[in-house]
Amino acid sequence: MKPIVTLTVNPAIDYASEAEEVVPVRKIRTRGERFDPGGGGINVARVVRELGGEAHAVYMAGGVSGPVFEGLLARTGVPGTGVPIAGDTRISHLVREHATGHEFRFTPAGPTVTAAEWEACRAAVEAIDADYLVLSGSLAPGLPSDAYRQIARDVKPRGTRVVVDTSGAALHWVLEEGVHLVTPNRRELEHLLGRRASDAREEEALAADLVESGRAEMVAVTLGPRGALLVTGDRCLRLPAPEVATVSTVGAGDSFTAAMTLGLARGWPPERAFAYGIAAGAATATTPGTELCHRAEVERLFAELCARLP
Repeated sequence: MKPIVTLTVNPAIDYASEAEEVVPVRKIRTRGERFDPGGGGINVARVVRELGGEAHAVYMAGGVSGPVFEGLLARTGVPGTGVPIAGDTRISHLVREHATGHEFRFTPAGPTVTAAEWEACRAAVEAIDADYLVLSGSLAPGLPSDAYRQIARDVKPRGTRVVVDTSGAALHWVLEEGVHLVTPNRRELEHLLGRRASDAREEEALAADLVESGRAEMVAVTLGPRGALLVTGDRCLRLPAPEVATVSTVGAGDSFTAAMTLGLARGWPPERAFAYGIAAGAATATTPGTELCHRAEVERLFAELCARLP
């Protein structure tokens, strides 16, 4: 099996910490600091590796903070191809408040990417032979809204299956090209199609719309505590979320996408890969801050979900 390739055009140094209370003006003393390489595709690659798969991360990083990001990525053991940019790689900050259990997330827009830097990124992706390419995360400032569509168009002629986890205009345009799998949450799906889903039947209708129009072969909608919904050309499946003690939902969606893609790459039936994705998302929800899932917990939850498969 070839490594699953991920693309992250707007990665981040994810800095997580804890504080007793977050209040204005006063100096907030933090503890439990943790630094991770982040961004959608980076998280996907980290989870694929944690679950025993092979991943290769393509990313754009630079400026003063770029080498720090690359050092953190090297620490994870995920191999990658970095595309240098002039701007500083962004640093996101998450603070968990002990007094309330609330999480405060501070996420910069990221550096502006030039046209030349973007063309270098496209060339880097094209140079890697992959059966699966995951386009995940937000677009960096300066990139065209159809940037992911351009990448999908570049790689599809050689048979690469494109998986997408993004939102807004980036999601709209890449689906115009048609993809193998898209993994929106319910809000992203509603925004994409311009209508609300008031019940389960309408959720299924929205997902089926994408499949029937040819914009996606499979749609896996994450529904938080309610589990997830899978719609393909010949099936519709719902699975509940495993009962876990949720600590933080950061990275849960990325973990879902990673595990489901890995299952598909292993040749599993879509419903089994779907259950693997739900297990990984739930396992990540049990870890603090920017920490992602652990394989043993994913496999435990996956065994429970498999017992519920038709």
